[in-house]
Amino acid sequence: MSDTGKGPRSGSKLVAHVTKADRRQFLIGSAGLLGAAALGIGTGLGTRPARAQGRAEISFASAAFFGKETFGDLIKTFNESQDRVLVKNIELPPPSSSTEVYQGLVQQLARRNGTPDVFSQDVIWIAGFASAGWALPLDEYFPADKRDAYFSGTLSACTYDGKLTALPWFMDSGMFYYRKDVLEKHGGKVPETWADMATIAAAAQKGGDVDFGYLWQGKQAEVLVCDAVEIITSNNGSILAPDGKSSLINKKEAVEAIQFLHDTINTTKISPQDVLSWDEEPSRQPFTSGKAMFMRNWSYVYPIAQDPKASQVVDKVGVAPLPSFPGGKSSACLGGYQLGVNANSKQREAAIELLTWLSSPETQHRIALNFGLAPTRPALFQDEKIKTEQPFMASLEKVFTGATARPITPEYAKVTLALQSGISKALVSGKVQEEMDALATQIDGIVG
Repeated sequence: MSDTGKGPRSGSKLVAHVTKADRRQFLIGSAGLLGAAALGIGTGLGTRPARAQGRAEISFASAAFFGKETFGDLIKTFNESQDRVLVKNIELPPPSSSTEVYQGLVQQLARRNGTPDVFSQDVIWIAGFASAGWALPLDEYFPADKRDAYFSGTLSACTYDGKLTALPWFMDSGMFYYRKDVLEKHGGKVPETWADMATIAAAAQKGGDVDFGYLWQGKQAEVLVCDAVEIITSNNGSILAPDGKSSLINKKEAVEAIQFLHDTINTTKISPQDVLSWDEEPSRQPFTSGKAMFMRNWSYVYPIAQDPKASQVVDKVGVAPLPSFPGGKSSACLGGYQLGVNANSKQREAAIELLTWLSSPETQHRIALNFGLAPTRPALFQDEKIKTEQPFMASLEKVFTGATARPITPEYAKVTLALQSGISKALVSGKVQEEMDALATQIDGIVG
């Protein structure tokens, strides 16, 4: 498209001239070109000044992630790259204040007035927003052949009641940190099973190499649910049945997994009692201080571990998929924010165009480089620029491939509180089967 005035007309008039059969291809194709323009990739298109007249006006709301730029800068690029859609950016609190972000979105979406037209959402909110009728089903715009480019675990988290109600954007997941130098003294092989991890951790403690064998997050908070999802799934267990209507938390696989966490404190003693009050940062600090052998945490830890001002273990830290039980497979709890369209948007086609652009390979590439947020498209992990500028991220494809969503249910807000309380009681008391039985009954009452 050029600035000669001979190209397609702007605003709603343009959309009216796109047939229903051509609409999806137009939106996806134009978004890819706009993403390339945003990166300065040769498309033959220059950025043009934003013109409000005749443009479809929509809004975008997201938690405020900061890096070398802001999401407001992304929206500015989108606005300046085309003359069909004009987006107003609504900045919500940062993701560290997730409760405030959630409440802000709920308040706006519940009004059903179409604002915001497009929004980003934590993966654990997707089912609730869809169940409430606030999120537009996206299957018409992104059929199956358009979804193969994304990680399957992210797509599963973006699907509710058989419908795609969110589009993958960027992701995080739990991962296994280890001390390369200490591991070299104890066999040199990264443990693939929890039992092997416990054996090596205990040996490192006994040898005086570290104070703590394994650090994790046992605080009665959302992160405890994340830790539980990972270890239960790695034993072929699950918190909810596949239909989401009943609990499996008291089945053998789940009970064994929670028992293992309890035993790290009370039997093998590779974890300190303090983990029961620790979330991410209290568990991270002893590790980057050089006091621990292994740790479960999120991707944000790695840059800290490589910072000489904040770390005693620079160049001594490795990252791998979390261990599993025999016969199981490594599982990483899925985190990150995904994109949704307001079901009540009055500018649906414009909203889909922005959504497609934000999730495009080019825009995800930009977000990976400038925000350090991992793409939801596996192909981008092979990108040379990402490999050079974000080498840690480029090594994580195997971890993200095993990412598992937390329980997908519109009642998640109630389920997670029950899980946090019930699992915490089991870890403190040691009565794991008894507490999981009581927890299963409680969850059945919520989701049944």
